[in-house]
Amino acid sequence: MRVAIRVDGSAKIGTGHVRRSLSLAQALRELGATVQFVTRDLGIDSRALIAQQGFVDTIVLPAPTTGVEPDPAIPHSAWAEVSWERDVAETAEALRANAPDWVVLDSYAFDVRWHEGVRNALGCKIAQIDDVPDRRTAPDLLIDHTYHRDHREKYAKWLVGKTKILGGPRYGLLGPAFAEAERYRFHDNVRSVGVFMGGIDAGNHSGVVLDALEEAGFGGAVEIVTTSANPNLAALRARVAERPDTTLSLDLPDLAAFFARHDLQVGAGGGATWERCCIGVPTLLVVVAPNQNTVAPALAEEGVVAFAAEPTRACIAAELAALIPDAERRRSLAESAAELVDGLGAMRVALALMAPSLSVRPATAADAQMMFEWRDDPTTRAVSLESGTLDWDSHVEWLERVLSDRARQLFVGEIGGRPVGVIRFDFTGESRAEVSLYLDPSLHGIGLGPALLLAGEAAADPAIVDATVLETNKPSQALFARCGYESVAPDKWVKRRS
Repeated sequence: MRVAIRVDGSAKIGTGHVRRSLSLAQALRELGATVQFVTRDLGIDSRALIAQQGFVDTIVLPAPTTGVEPDPAIPHSAWAEVSWERDVAETAEALRANAPDWVVLDSYAFDVRWHEGVRNALGCKIAQIDDVPDRRTAPDLLIDHTYHRDHREKYAKWLVGKTKILGGPRYGLLGPAFAEAERYRFHDNVRSVGVFMGGIDAGNHSGVVLDALEEAGFGGAVEIVTTSANPNLAALRARVAERPDTTLSLDLPDLAAFFARHDLQVGAGGGATWERCCIGVPTLLVVVAPNQNTVAPALAEEGVVAFAAEPTRACIAAELAALIPDAERRRSLAESAAELVDGLGAMRVALALMAPSLSVRPATAADAQMMFEWRDDPTTRAVSLESGTLDWDSHVEWLERVLSDRARQLFVGEIGGRPVGVIRFDFTGESRAEVSLYLDPSLHGIGLGPALLLAGEAAADPAIVDATVLETNKPSQALFARCGYESVAPDKWVKRRS
């Protein structure tokens, strides 16, 4: 599968969009996809940032040569610095020779016209990484990894056509290091503070946080992280040099270890929010952009973060003065944050994009442990006809019987070599079989069920397929209906394959 990612970085936009797109690209690459980036020259060497992660196939669109009038239909249209028509034409031309299956757009600067223009020009599907519902859009897939109680409601008045939504921190686009990274270990005392205010930090909020720490009376160690693209780097170096036990780290390849080594993190409320949550560190979010003023209060209300509503010295200092001595509150924040994000979000999104490539292989005895863990998971048992806990020895014996029975066919579904589900056909006649299937419990809700069912049918090749589904299991009923099954009884479904 070929995937192109259209993303920009600039002093105005920052580098957060590039960073989260790179996280998705790394997951796609792990699954065997070919990934190409398209970025515009907006004054930051985005190609170099992308190349640091091993992606060398990057097309750089020409820098803007003339000004462009803001588009009243798109509040952030000025971020593109070119018209949507020009960007569609140049993006399509850049990708035409190796047309992708998907184009992933990570930009607030384009709307439905961009989606339809690129889709029509290249015959591809469009995925949109977004969190700001302020313009009409028409992606096939929308990825919004920010917190919201109902993402369908959030985008209800903005989506055109049929769009699948992957919404919430479960789909946090974090780099691969975060899934297995060392988590923060809680300490009652705040021994040190980490500060990351974004890769650009054009407003020099890092310096403001240092002033706020001083006002709050914190005398411990401080580490500030930023990038070489920070326009205030010289001033920040000077400010860091003035404060004892304060260090400045530049261009870290990932921030997992940085987030884990400090007892409190202070940061902008952008994409790094989900990285901090994954590491499970107490966090004070500072709202530095209007689009952060919705997510940060919602997370604070849920007890996941503390937040400063204004990026001022006085506001930040007041929050720090209350949070630093309150060990019980910081512990609660750390525990709630860790429960919200598991670090597998980018892989979930990549698997959703690559669902059409799912294939099945015959199961083997070596799959026993994996199948046992998936089938014995409470979420799997809750929708199974037999909902009791599994016994390991009985499971192994069952698997041996199934593998040796010519009337039963057991398969493991895979995408890019990664197992994602199990499907079994028990033949009740020469060409009729009963089907049952389950997914890796961590992959529910991303659309892999239909791909697994259809791939399994093709491999087992029964003429008639029966399925028994609990009347309360509405998602499975929808799955079978989508794949051409007819309901013949409250819990019985059948499909006659041509």
